[in-house]
Order: sequence, then C-alpha cells, then structure tokens
Amino acid sequence: MNRKSLMEKALGEQWNELPPALKAHHRHEDNTDTGGLTIEYPAWMTPYLHLAHAFGALINRRGTALPTTVEKRLHGDTQHWSRTTHFPDGREARFNSRWLHAGGNELIEYVNHFIGLRMSVHVMDGRLHFKGKHILINLGGLRLPIPESLILGHTTIIETALDDEHFEMDFRLTHPLFGQIYRYSGIFRVSRTLPPED
Repeated sequence: MNRKSLMEKALGEQWNELPPALKAHHRHEDNTDTGGLTIEYPAWMTPYLHLAHAFGALINRRGTALPTTVEKRLHGDTQHWSRTTHFPDGREARFNSRWLHAGGNELIEYVNHFIGLRMSVHVMDGRLHFKGKHILINLGGLRLPIPESLILGHTTIIETALDDEHFEMDFRLTHPLFGQIYRYSGIFRVSRTLPPED
C-alpha cells in the first residue's frame, strides 16, 4: 500500500511541486542520506551548545564538509532520524530526533521525550522551507509552547534539489538581538533504502 510520508501529509498538494531529490529525501520508507556537513557558530555560543547537546539538540563542534550520514526509520506514524557526523580527529557526534505530523502544514521534531520544535513547511520555487513556530515542552499531559527567542533563536531550514539525487540543506538559528548564532549546511545524496531492523 502506498502510504503518505509525514512531509507529504504536511505539504498536501504542494508535495507535487517538490523535485525528485526532495521527494526521495522525504519518502515513506526507511532510507539514508550521505554527504558533507559544515557547522558554524561564534565562540561565545560554545557553552550554550554544550548544554543544548546534553539535551539531545544540535552538534556542538565546528567543522567543514564533515562526512555525515542521516538514517531515517519509520515506526508507525513517527519517523526517527539518526545523524552521525565524523570529525578529522576520529571522533564522531550523534544527533537523534523523532518527527511527527502535527496537523495542517506543521511538523514537530522532538530531540528527547520532553523537548520539541514545532515548524511549518511550504514549497516556494521548488525549494522546501521550514519555519520554526515555537519550542514545545511536554510535562505529563501538558504541552507548553515557549517562544524560540527565549531558548536560542528562530529556526529556518531551506532544502534545495541540485539534481535528481542530490540536495542542499541550510539550517540556521537567528536571534532577534544577536543575529545568526548557529548554522549547519551541506550537500547530500539520497543514496539508498535501509534494510529492515533486526
């Protein structure tokens, strides 16, 4: 049965405007992307990123064109992302999250059981745009929205297809007072379908 992916649900008719590489990136099956990730941020952000990373969010080291693999697996209506980035000194950083469709054109990315980011998505000129709406804090049955600016900054992501197999992604955090405070970007190949988990 041909089920809709989370992104197809969120985009609705706009899904048809996505180029093949972005459809493949967001398809409804276990898959992986490989590429090189560049991570940039000012030195004063370091302690904040160490704290964010301790809670499961972001990567707290800089680097250019770092080999990175992104595995995506479906568990029911939830998509689990596992990102692994390799550094020249032999160390690696992992950033895991899970994605849910929040209704309409919105998705939620949870970095742990308690903290998530609610984002809206839309397609413009063949590019996929994500815009952060607010941070979600889950406390028991309560889901509390917190303005992004009170945590780190406003989130934007733009994904651009380069050909039928490659896309460029650009993730930025922009603070209302300090401007851009974090960015990771890179070119990835939509490479293969993952085998079933044991």
